[in-house]
Amino acid sequence: MFSTGRYLRHLGFEVCYVRNFTDVDDKIIARANELGEDPISLSRRYCEEFHHDMVYLHCLPPSVEPRVSDHMPQIIDMIKQILDSGCAYRMDGDVYFSVEKFPDYGQLSGRKLEDNRAGERVAVDARKKNPADFALWKSAKEGEPFWESPWGPGRPGWHIECSAMSAAYLGHSFDIHGGGMDLVFPHHENEIAQSCAACRDSSISYWVHNGFVTVDSEKMSKSLGNFFTIRQVIDLYHPLALRLFLLGTHYRSPINYSDIQLESASERIFYIYQTLHDCETVISQHDMAFEKDSIPPDILDGINRFHNVFVTSMSDDLHTPVLLAAFSDPLKIINDMIHTRKGKKQAKRIESLVALEKIVKNALSVLGLMPTRYSEVLQQLREKALKRAKLTEDQVLQKIEGRAVARKNRDYEKSDAIRKDLATLGIALMDSPDGTSWRPAVPLALQQQQVAAS
Repeated sequence: MFSTGRYLRHLGFEVCYVRNFTDVDDKIIARANELGEDPISLSRRYCEEFHHDMVYLHCLPPSVEPRVSDHMPQIIDMIKQILDSGCAYRMDGDVYFSVEKFPDYGQLSGRKLEDNRAGERVAVDARKKNPADFALWKSAKEGEPFWESPWGPGRPGWHIECSAMSAAYLGHSFDIHGGGMDLVFPHHENEIAQSCAACRDSSISYWVHNGFVTVDSEKMSKSLGNFFTIRQVIDLYHPLALRLFLLGTHYRSPINYSDIQLESASERIFYIYQTLHDCETVISQHDMAFEKDSIPPDILDGINRFHNVFVTSMSDDLHTPVLLAAFSDPLKIINDMIHTRKGKKQAKRIESLVALEKIVKNALSVLGLMPTRYSEVLQQLREKALKRAKLTEDQVLQKIEGRAVARKNRDYEKSDAIRKDLATLGIALMDSPDGTSWRPAVPLALQQQQVAAS
């Protein structure tokens, strides 16, 4: 879902993006009681933290962001509609959805009603007509927030919250509904049932579910001790490197988090931005207008190939990994034109660079990977690399100077040792006629592990 909104807008669609917050929920209430805090206040605090994380990751803000606590009238109205349709029943202040009254129950997950057993993601309650019946309204309990309703004081069940809020802002029928794979059943299955019970014409054109995050091929979970937050990751890795890493796996597939993956993404994003920064610098030294026909045919063919991959991969269920791999060709051509003797002599060089830069920047923008300034993000990527290496910029420069002295004295063994020591820490040295510079790279040990694994 990372680039859905941007790509749809790129195609010319008017996008209404609703991202709701279920700030009234069993887990939130339990956590608030542990902390001795008001559940709504706790939720709002977590929502603000979530907003910060989304800004870091260049996620588009939603068109509207409803919260359950602000939409009790809409939720109560939908429950009334479901009761009126005969698909729900009241029980001691609670209201339950009757799954047997909805013949299509299981259409999304493929589960049969007889396969659903109480206790497996469905709350156990002996009063229910069917173990799979789920709560639309829960009667008030001590220590929990509550609202007045026709069935007495209480609060909504989880599933009805999402149906009511989506209907309020998108209507009963809309195009795309997203969420994690774990929400297919029972959450999204129950959403379909109750929404259709409230409005017979309710429908979703596309259900889009993302895969889980695994850590070194093992599912991330607090119980396994391999759980971490976005903040913890971006303390060591740039948010745009993390975004590139996430886009490197198709959204429906599990994302395997590992140090080597993040290091590779950091090295790759640095290469992309350095290439575009160099390109921008060269172009800025020339002031000229040109026609599309002035671009050499071979360059134009390369641009068209990249554009075709862009359209084909993104239109085919947002296959971002395919698009990311396709960046290699235009970036290589740009680097050749900037840094090689042959490239510098190529006809219509500046015109070609302008056209290549434009097509690359356009694709990066759709992926949410365009920084404000290349120089700024390159410096930030260097700082993150230094932090991971536990080095300062001055220490790296001293080592570069020491290596230069060793080379001058023909002490190549010492020179190579300095280069290798830095490479081990994820600092790659780059020699050029203008001197030696450094860039972030995958630490040598991780490179060797990757080779051994393959």
